[in-house]
Amino acid sequence: MKIIAYANAGRTALGVVTGATHFIAVHDVAPELPTGLIDILEMRDGLARLRQAVEGKSGDRALADVTLKPFLNRPNAMWALALNFKSHIAETGLQTNPDYPHLFMRTAASFVGAEEPIVAPPDEVARAFDYEGELAVVIGKPGRYIPVERAMEHVAGYTCLNEGSVREYQMHNRQFGLGKNFEASGSYGPWLMTPDEFGDPQRHTVLTRVNGVVRQRAPLDDMLIDVANVISYLSCGYSLRPGDLIAMGTPGALKPQPDDVEGLDLSRQYGPFPTPGLVHMRPGDCVEVEIDGLGVLRNRVIADPSYAGVE
Repeated sequence: MKIIAYANAGRTALGVVTGATHFIAVHDVAPELPTGLIDILEMRDGLARLRQAVEGKSGDRALADVTLKPFLNRPNAMWALALNFKSHIAETGLQTNPDYPHLFMRTAASFVGAEEPIVAPPDEVARAFDYEGELAVVIGKPGRYIPVERAMEHVAGYTCLNEGSVREYQMHNRQFGLGKNFEASGSYGPWLMTPDEFGDPQRHTVLTRVNGVVRQRAPLDDMLIDVANVISYLSCGYSLRPGDLIAMGTPGALKPQPDDVEGLDLSRQYGPFPTPGLVHMRPGDCVEVEIDGLGVLRNRVIADPSYAGVE
């Protein structure tokens, strides 16, 4: 199944995508189910009941007619991994522990949904605003001290994620903190795809396009620490809960192609790692994160409308 959340008369509703263009509204076919995805995940048979409700039915609502929203209605924890792709480690020259994931947290307010605008900080605040195309994992079954060999049983599904990062604020101290949590700086979506449809994450590829130019591309088996080991490790510290999200890290930037000129002027690169092929997200850009077999997460970048300027 591909489960979406969308704006509906001032509230957020759930739907199940049935094709390239249409979906079924959950409240039309299963009004007894909760209106939030995490509430459904917390039910012992929630996803099974949802699957049964839509089985054999065709979508009667157009995706083009609705605004998609983040589908996690009240996430407990949103984890992210740093330096989890070998290509990204090589690109930055930074060191990490090969045996334990390098983890930090993000807030729900730092994410928007597919097709919603990502907000770039004003130049006076920060200029090195970077895309990070990633696979994200959503927990469906709670657990503590989960063995690696049972970890994938706890996965509700997968989604695409753009972990927008404000590099200057990352470098202010040893904790990533605020640089990874600017409001509406990242996105995830367009839907949650269940594991039976997505398959083995290691067999897929993630890529990021900025204004149609591919800036990142890597197989997911380039990850230093895989999904099962990350889940097992996190569960040693606390009980994983339905709706917990884990962003699995981002690959390095692709080197520029011979005909690729736009945006590669190093004078526009303000971050700590001026890598050929790396560009920063700017207002007006269109950023797409695509994972084959999963979907495409697309967002426009806008200037922060709440910024009044400096006197």
